[in-house]
Amino acid sequence: MLDSIKPKDFIGFSDFDAPDGDVIDTCIHCGLCLNECPTYRVLRVEMDSPRGRIQLINAVNEGHLSLNDESFQKHMFLCLDCHGCESACPSGVEYGSILEAARAQANRVGSEPRGIKIANRIMKHLFGNPWLLRATAKILRAYQRSGFRDLLLDMLPERLQLMEGLTPRISSHFIHPKTMSHVPALGKPRYTVGFLSGCIMSVAFAHVHEASLRVLARNGCEVHLPKDQVCCGALNYHNGDRATARDWAKRNLVAFDDPKYDAIVVNSAGCGSTMKSWADLLEQDPEFSEIADRISNKVYDFSEWLAHIGIQPPPHKIHARVAYQDACHLRHAQGITAQPRDLISTVAGTTIVGLNQPHLCCGSAGVYSAINTDLSIQILDEKLDSIESSHATHVITTNPGCQSHIAAGLNRRNHDVKIVHIAEFLDAAYEGSDI
Repeated sequence: MLDSIKPKDFIGFSDFDAPDGDVIDTCIHCGLCLNECPTYRVLRVEMDSPRGRIQLINAVNEGHLSLNDESFQKHMFLCLDCHGCESACPSGVEYGSILEAARAQANRVGSEPRGIKIANRIMKHLFGNPWLLRATAKILRAYQRSGFRDLLLDMLPERLQLMEGLTPRISSHFIHPKTMSHVPALGKPRYTVGFLSGCIMSVAFAHVHEASLRVLARNGCEVHLPKDQVCCGALNYHNGDRATARDWAKRNLVAFDDPKYDAIVVNSAGCGSTMKSWADLLEQDPEFSEIADRISNKVYDFSEWLAHIGIQPPPHKIHARVAYQDACHLRHAQGITAQPRDLISTVAGTTIVGLNQPHLCCGSAGVYSAINTDLSIQILDEKLDSIESSHATHVITTNPGCQSHIAAGLNRRNHDVKIVHIAEFLDAAYEGSDI
């Protein structure tokens, strides 16, 4: 491969944001990660396994492969970045850190795939501007509720119908920190917490936010939504656009830097994982490294925080067969597995059923399902088979991407299983409402 690249065309890793060579060397090529990798399970291609991608990263690191090589671009960005291989690795290889660094290097020289380039530009302009995001969401909501949608779908090719069906349904109203900046605790306040409203969740999962706020309030939390917060930058970070991720991280650090907060609570696993990585992202920034370390240590997933403080047992029963689906960036990236299950078990009347391999990715992975739709659907089908064989009536998750993606798959199969966020499930048990 190196012989085919002229010296003037060769592009290697820069010193800044480069994959750590010591982390690369911890891989012993044992292959225990292979069957935990969603893309390898479907494609059975070595270069689409964690071990294969590490070999490609090492080849660039040692000067045997150029960053602008087509095979490097293809295989780096076909990974879902689910971190499942990290949980399986006996050597403790921090695969996510070197993969994301490799993507950042590709982004730096403009050699990422075209779909990723387009997605990063859209997200940079849309998610970083709350007004524009809400305006766009209103247009999408009008389309989704119009008769024009059904007419258009009938005219689209099957693949585009699949892509359209994966789009989350826009909420009837939005959560905006400038109009909902504070939710008081019910009863005596025990804790004061900051809450991330985020980007997509604020316009497409407002019901999940509202349920989360009510559950926190019921458990003695006075909740604040800082007015100047913006998107956490998770999708940009995972897709290699670290410049935008750093910019938004800094804006959020300023917004959340308040000593009164005992914690910063996040109800999206992908967002929480990124916010906990802010200290690493800004480690070399002389102005923000200290605050990033302090604030990232305050970040808790919604289920993690409730398990930490101990919740009041919900008074109402929910008679349902419930399966819990692990979100990748909660289980693998944050190491949180028991807490959501413990919270579910506090709801009386619930029968908890197991899924076959609940730790495997559902295929959503942020914008992945929009760019690699066919592969994403194949990965999702294994998850849907597992759900159907469990005979669950409800599936509980902790991440909006998983929730939307699995719901679209269930709808495609005309299956009546409901998928809900854990906040919605707990809220129903507190309120005595339907789920």
